[in-house]
Parts: sequence; structure tokens; C-alpha cells
Amino acid sequence: MNLLSKHPTEVLTLLFLIVTFLQSGIDKLLDWKGNVSFIRDHFKNSPLKKNVPLLLAIILVIEIIAGVLMVIGVYQIYTSGAKEIALLGVELSAITLIFLLIGQRLAKDYAGAMSLAVYFIITLWGVFLLNS
Repeated sequence: MNLLSKHPTEVLTLLFLIVTFLQSGIDKLLDWKGNVSFIRDHFKNSPLKKNVPLLLAIILVIEIIAGVLMVIGVYQIYTSGAKEIALLGVELSAITLIFLLIGQRLAKDYAGAMSLAVYFIITLWGVFLLNS
């Protein structure tokens, strides 16, 4: 497995983020109504309550694009060692997490906001690795 012997930390970090963001995006696609219903209820007392479908669609699109870019990035790391596409995917992942953090804070779900920190740390680690 030449891929892991040359860039193990980068690839494993990317695989973690690919699973995280593609699974989340695919879940939103497959159960759009359920996700909108859950998020509407979650944000019923926040300033975001009227824009839930639009905001969820934006998150969905960014998650899918980030996941696809990271998949392409893993392939590029394997074939040429290039990291730019993977870095772009990880940066979009970080932006998504910041959007989610804003939402959690506005919904006053501080525990949910805190749980995003773990994903953000891993994402920043990916940015660091892919920038060096």
C-alpha cells in the first residue's frame, strides 16, 4: 500500500473527513424531509428558523463538494503527490464546520457547538499537513 507508506497522516485524515462529510451530505439527500424537520425543530427559537431549508441546502452542497474534492485529492496524492485539490476540500470542510458552529451557537446548543470542536481540530490538522 504505497499510498499509506508515503503520505499516511494526510491520507488517513482525508479518509476520516471524506467519511464524515460525504456521509452527512448523502444522509441529507436521502432523507431531506426528515433532516429539514429535525433542523427546523432544533432552530425553532433562533433567528435562523425561517431559512432552514435554504441553509441546509447550502451546507449539503458544500459537504458534497468538499467530500468529492477530498476523494479526488486522495487520488492525486497517490498518483502525483499533488495536494492542492485535497487542501481545497479540507478548507471547505473547515468553512462548513464554522457555519455549523454559528448555527449551533445561535440555537443555544452549546453542547452541540462544543462537539464540533473535535471535527474542527482534525480539519485544521488536515489543513496544516496539506500546506506543508
